[in-house]
Amino acid sequence: MIYEFQGYTPVVHESSFVHPLAAVTGNVIIGKNCYIGPGAAIRGDWGQIILEDGVNVQENCTVHMFPGKSITLKESAHVGHGAIIHGANLGKNCLIGMNTVIMDDAEIGDESIVGAMAFVKAETKIPQRSLVVGNPAKVVKQVSDEMLAWKTKGTQLYQKLPADCYESLREVVPLREVPKDLPTQEEAYKTLRDTFKK
Repeated sequence: MIYEFQGYTPVVHESSFVHPLAAVTGNVIIGKNCYIGPGAAIRGDWGQIILEDGVNVQENCTVHMFPGKSITLKESAHVGHGAIIHGANLGKNCLIGMNTVIMDDAEIGDESIVGAMAFVKAETKIPQRSLVVGNPAKVVKQVSDEMLAWKTKGTQLYQKLPADCYESLREVVPLREVPKDLPTQEEAYKTLRDTFKK
């Protein structure tokens, strides 16, 4: 669902995928290889929202701001299910955990990881490569090279997802029973804990 608002029409690069059950409104610019999941709302009615190349905004996320503000989600920013980004700017290759809330004029540094259900207060400045958790959110340590590599691999899956959706996503009538030859899906990615188990 792509909506013009007060003369502003969203701009979406042809390589990006906006799910039909997402809503993108007004002054929104979406770069290359971005994924916008079902239930996401990116509402550029009161200011501009820029998603640079390779950003993903997953299911049931909200991206919005106070009137007159504009925000940027920089290249390869990764916004987990149910997160709210309200008037905040996200650095390159950062990860925003599921159901996190990031408030107005907050700045998340490049390559930072914000844990699930964190609450980042307005005007908070998170330095580059910080691991952030809690309510209110606090920096607890630096993101290691191993953690960053794990995050980057997960984001690469989402950067491939738009092409996969264009190739195979289609509305269908459901089956009424499980097929006997239903294939098992491959394990393409492990949790952080499983990735570093000795």
